[in-house]
Amino acid sequence: MARSSNSASRPLHYFTYMSFVVRWLAAMFAVFATYNPSGYSYFHWVTDTAGGQWAFKVAAGVALVIFYVIYFRATFRSIGVVGMGLTVSMLGAGTWVLMDVGIIDLKAPTVLPTVMLIGLASLIAVGISWSHIRNRVSGQIDSDDITNPQQPLI
Repeated sequence: MARSSNSASRPLHYFTYMSFVVRWLAAMFAVFATYNPSGYSYFHWVTDTAGGQWAFKVAAGVALVIFYVIYFRATFRSIGVVGMGLTVSMLGAGTWVLMDVGIIDLKAPTVLPTVMLIGLASLIAVGISWSHIRNRVSGQIDSDDITNPQQPLI
């Protein structure tokens, strides 16, 4: 039976390039919302003690902690310490290449923190996507992926 190009016919767990981009953008949002060199971040909001609004600050902090616990746990379970080291190494090598060709200039004061934050978000995105990527490349699935065909994937 031929598969149509209609996305409605794809299984809910179908992984595409856009799936990775969405995960990467979510990680970028959370990482840059937590801290960024512009001065508009959760870190800057909390350290501004004159602003008050402590209930909102605590609620936002708890939401960020939940995000990081879920994402780092998934990253650690998916790629482990070795995979995290390899990913950081690849990101570092890519940064080095970008420096050599003149795209990145680490002499600017906000560039290094920004590059590091992008690297952290990229590590998270790779970690939470790796099981899907490995499945697409090798055809292997994780035991967590085996579900009852009668139950919808949520």
